[in-house]
Amino acid sequence: MPLGVKRGTVRLTGNEIEYFSFGSGDRAFVMLPGLSVKSVTASAESIASMYRRFSRDFTVWCFERPKFLFENITIDDLAEYTAQAMLALGLKNACVFGASMGGMTAQLIAIRHPELVDRLLLASTCARLNDTARAVMGRWVECAEAGDVDAFCDSFIDVLYGKEFAQKFGDFIRAAHKNISKEEFKRFVLLGKACASLNAYDFLDRLRCRTLVIGAQNDRVLTAQASVEIAEKLGCGLYLYGSEYGHCVFDEAPDYKDRIYRFFSEQE
Repeated sequence: MPLGVKRGTVRLTGNEIEYFSFGSGDRAFVMLPGLSVKSVTASAESIASMYRRFSRDFTVWCFERPKFLFENITIDDLAEYTAQAMLALGLKNACVFGASMGGMTAQLIAIRHPELVDRLLLASTCARLNDTARAVMGRWVECAEAGDVDAFCDSFIDVLYGKEFAQKFGDFIRAAHKNISKEEFKRFVLLGKACASLNAYDFLDRLRCRTLVIGAQNDRVLTAQASVEIAEKLGCGLYLYGSEYGHCVFDEAPDYKDRIYRFFSEQE
C-alpha cells in the first residue's frame, strides 16, 4: 500500500527545518531522530515503510535538524527550533517519540511547550550526559573532525548495536556512509558538541505529559542507567531490553514498534 510520503520545509525566523510526513490518522505522531551524519529526510520512504502500521491511526511527522547550524549551538536551541516548527504546522497534543538525541530535544519541548506533547516516549536517551556518553560522543566528534570515514564508521558500529545486528548489517552500514562529505561531517561535529550542553534533569519535575522510557541493558553510548535515572525522577514507566540489544534497540528489537503503538494508542 502506497504511504504517500510528503516532504516540506518550515521556514522560521533565521532558520528552517525540513520534514516529511505520511499516514492519514487523526492523531499526530512526531518522530525526533537521533544524532546521525546523514540526512533523515533522505531515508523518508524507508522510515515510512518501517512505521507503516501507524499510518491508519496517526499522521506521522519526522523532523530533520535545523538547516542552519552555528558554533556552540545547544540542545536548547534545537528543541526550540523544533517546537516552533511544530507550532507552525499546528501539531498540538502530539504523541512524540524521541530517540537518543531526539529524546534530549523531546524532553525540553515537553517541558517548555506542554501544549505540544500529549504522550512522550523517550528511547535510549538521557537527561544529562554521563562520563560514558561524553567519552563515546567525544570519540565520534574527533573522527568527524579528522574526516576519517573508516574510523568514524567503526566507532559507530562498535557501540550502537548488539553483536548479532552489527555482524549482520555492519558492511551495509559502512557502504551507506562511504561518501560522507565535509559539510556532513561539519554538521555532525556541531550537533555532537551540542549534546554536551544538555541539562534537562533539573527540570524534569516540570514535565506533565504521560511518559514511557525504553532503554537497553547493553547501551554503550548513553548507558541503561541514564534511562533508569529519567524514569526514577519522573516516576513513569520504564522498560529495559536485555543485553542482546544495543543503543539502537529501537532499530533492532522486533517488538519495539509494537511497544510504541500500544503506548500511544492505549486508553487512560
